Amino acid sequence: MISQTDLSNTAAYDVKGMDGLRQSAKAKDPAALKEAATQFEAMFINMMMKSMREATPQDGIMDSQQSKMYTSMLDQQTSQNLAKRGTGLADVLIRQLSSSNQALAADGAEAPSPRSSSMAQALAAFRQQQGALTEGSASATGKTLSDKANATQAPHVRAFQEKLGVHAEEASRATGIPAKFMLGQAALETGWGKREIIARDGSSSHNLFGIKASSDWKGKVTEAVTTEYVNGKAQRKVEKFRAYDSYADSFKDYAQLITNNKRYEKVLASAGDASTFAHGLQKAGYATDPNYAAKLTKIIKNSLVG
Repeated sequence: MISQTDLSNTAAYDVKGMDGLRQSAKAKDPAALKEAATQFEAMFINMMMKSMREATPQDGIMDSQQSKMYTSMLDQQTSQNLAKRGTGLADVLIRQLSSSNQALAADGAEAPSPRSSSMAQALAAFRQQQGALTEGSASATGKTLSDKANATQAPHVRAFQEKLGVHAEEASRATGIPAKFMLGQAALETGWGKREIIARDGSSSHNLFGIKASSDWKGKVTEAVTTEYVNGKAQRKVEKFRAYDSYADSFKDYAQLITNNKRYEKVLASAGDASTFAHGLQKAGYATDPNYAAKLTKIIKNSLVG
């Protein structure tokens, strides 16, 4: 029997200990799974701490390459200690991966790797839990994304956020993606609502995300001229797009597309950062515009509040 490696009291950067954990995890023992999930939680926390450090000016007289190195080591160990206490992510991973392993074992298949859809789904579930806490806090203060729109924004931006903020928050609870990110994408796709796709009868299609109507789409359809980039060159084409009865339905369909389509697994797993989210969408093939990620990142960071 392979002996398990307890990393709860070891350094987060202990490479030998991590190698031992990999060997223990192969035994598919529940205790090994828990330890692996805890280590993943530590890495996730460390990523967040690293992002916060990068957003903080570090050019003081006491800052140097050596101080940055020791700060990084401190953050790694702090992440390990926080993960040992638990933030909830490890528990979500254990539930998700355990259920997946049981289902695969019944079929005689191999257990999924940490890069599988189960991991992405577990991260989305964790973000939903965190989102529920945020929602509770917002309810207590009476502040929603729509409420946060303010006079410092351009009038058309403020109106857009006030109008669609509540739908973005609903989709955020379903996907774990920050509402602000989805609102920014809707703004990019529709030109802040000024270039919505129009239905045949002249009414709005309520399609905020430019989602096309493929052969398996059973809902309403409309046609519109759109710009697609082929080999880096813009071309005008007539394409079929999905049409909805409301903006709420558009956000719901977008949420289903992002969470159910495997091509967007990495997008869900990296939805904590605006730039990473935007570049993930572009890399996954959401849009053909070579500047799509840069445009979306700029909107999220510079125009919207929340």
